[in-house]
Amino acid sequence: MRLKDLREDNDLTQKQIAELLNCKQNTYQQYESEKRQIPIESLKKLAIIYKTSIDYIVELTDNPNPYKRK
Repeated sequence: MRLKDLREDNDLTQKQIAELLNCKQNTYQQYESEKRQIPIESLKKLAIIYKTSIDYIVELTDNPNPYKRK
C-alpha cells in the first residue's frame, strides 16, 4: 500500500491523518504497516485527502489521478 509515501509526500504525520480519520494513531500505524485492514469509509476519506483513487492507494493502478466523479 502507498499510505506512508502519500502521507510523507504531503508532509503529514500519522497523528494528523489519524485525527482526520477519527481513529487512534496506533490504529493508523497498523493501516500503514498492513497489520490491520482499512475500513472502506477510511479509504474513501484518504482518497479525498490525497486527491487520488482508492485503486492507487492499494496499488491496483500506478495512475495517481483520481477518476472523474459522477
